[in-house]
Amino acid sequence: MMTKVTDYLENNKQRQLSELMELLKIPSVSTDPNHKDDLKEAANYIIEQLKALGFKTELRPTKGHPIVLAEYFVNQKLPTVLIYGHYDVQPVGPISEWDNPPFEPRIIDEKIYARGASDDKGQIFAHIKAVEALIKTTNTLPLNIKFLIEGEEEIGSPNLGPFLEQEKLKLACDLVIISDSAMIAPNTPTITYGLKGLAYIELEVIAANRDLHSGAYGGGVPNPINELAKIIAQLHDKNGKITVPGFYDDVIEISATEKAAFKKVPFDEKEFAEEIALKGTPGEHGYTVLERIWARPTLDVNGIKGGFQGKGAKTVIAAKASAKISCRLVSNQDPKDITKKLIKYIEDIAPNYVTVIARDLHGAKTALSPLDSKAVKLTAKALEKSFDKEVVFARTGGSIPIVNNFQEELGVDVVLVGFGLENDGAHSLNEKFDLKNYYDAIKASTEILNELNNF
Repeated sequence: MMTKVTDYLENNKQRQLSELMELLKIPSVSTDPNHKDDLKEAANYIIEQLKALGFKTELRPTKGHPIVLAEYFVNQKLPTVLIYGHYDVQPVGPISEWDNPPFEPRIIDEKIYARGASDDKGQIFAHIKAVEALIKTTNTLPLNIKFLIEGEEEIGSPNLGPFLEQEKLKLACDLVIISDSAMIAPNTPTITYGLKGLAYIELEVIAANRDLHSGAYGGGVPNPINELAKIIAQLHDKNGKITVPGFYDDVIEISATEKAAFKKVPFDEKEFAEEIALKGTPGEHGYTVLERIWARPTLDVNGIKGGFQGKGAKTVIAAKASAKISCRLVSNQDPKDITKKLIKYIEDIAPNYVTVIARDLHGAKTALSPLDSKAVKLTAKALEKSFDKEVVFARTGGSIPIVNNFQEELGVDVVLVGFGLENDGAHSLNEKFDLKNYYDAIKASTEILNELNNF
């Protein structure tokens, strides 16, 4: 049977690539209200793909962007797998720094370059194409499959949590599969068992009621940009430790077992730095780069704004300045608690001659999957069969807000199996997805779905 599937995939490679390219052309940027219609177009494109395969489909409205639901029911005696993904993408700016327009997908050196190629359109589409191959070669599926594909992952999935709670029965399943992560190295099948949580705030510092001439007022008035910079500089100490009181209270230290497991991962700190042209890898003292990324909490400024940004010079003292700050959290840390502590600390250290406003933008809980679960074991077996290589188990510094919701609301294990690479440029410039990884993902998905028949 798998020979038929393999032949089908080989004979349909170009079409399956062309169909992905069409999806990548749609600028489904969830953070921008101007792209509301584009998000609906992307959702409908996926609906049509699944409907053509015999899935019962629904486009469910939310307060934000719609959710794609699809179900292929075979037999109540078979296990049911829910495959989750998202069709929304990150903003592209600055667009002038892309080598090619982000929504005009190009293939260069056997890689697809486009916003969403790896995160997450390419990966979720690979599952759809795997399902297609199984249906076209066997006229059925080896188990019951549900797709849940949302359009708000990149803004924290604000409407998916309530939707899950409301539709528990409709979404009932035996396990959830998510491909929205990366392999630890090329051609290295990877199951991600740990995700960081997230606390994200916006900080605004305000002084005068208007921008001021720096000659007429400089030295006599507070400068919000300077004051913002001082606040930010106090968020870490000289050893890279976060200074927010109570920030580490609930952090569980990395166990000796995990430390030993991390050492087995094919990761070279020097190569890691060289690949992104770094001169060094500073961070929290006493931990390796991998330990800091995977298993230690972090705090980073994600954006900063204030004053004159145009070409040339303009001697002005801005009336206000702002920054976006995110904390990646580890097990036991609560995003609401961390957000509260961070905001209080900022208010405490801010000088009283400026106004400081801190806004909670969104957060996500951490998530861990038990490595000894049947779902993980069967998925690992399928991946090893598909790649002919031992699976690596990894954590990640990223967050997928909805994973914890799946675990709590549906009461099932979630298996994270990614097919992208860390250097794919997700959330960055010139995002890409290797053609090999796209085709490998489709093949691996067919193996996973067949193996999960034994769940």
